[in-house]
Amino acid sequence: MFSQIRTSKENKEVVSKLTHRLSLGAENVIARIAFTYSLSKDIKLDINDVLNSSGKEYSKSVLFGDNSNTYVGMICTHYNLYKTDKDIPKYIKLHLDHGLQLIDSELEDRPNVDGFDFLVEKINR
Repeated sequence: MFSQIRTSKENKEVVSKLTHRLSLGAENVIARIAFTYSLSKDIKLDINDVLNSSGKEYSKSVLFGDNSNTYVGMICTHYNLYKTDKDIPKYIKLHLDHGLQLIDSELEDRPNVDGFDFLVEKINR
């Protein structure tokens, strides 16, 4: 299926910035949150809008840990795909980049929000 996923060049810096600012753990934690946050918006992204792949690289095991089947299942359910569809990595990348941009723009004007506050706010919604 896939072994590596790369963010866009622009999001390489965003991952580091959010990791440092939110203090929720390693960069892969922010990536997982961004991916699922994007999916939670229930938006179907266009596969033709895939950005460059010059950013932060994650192996499948680092990005999703032991739960890769769950994350792939979320993409399959959202887009009505079979688990071996060749476009799954593109959809994962789309939602990873989209989620990073969403979180970054939401926090841009809120300098006092930390990771715990951000997560509690999203969970309460």
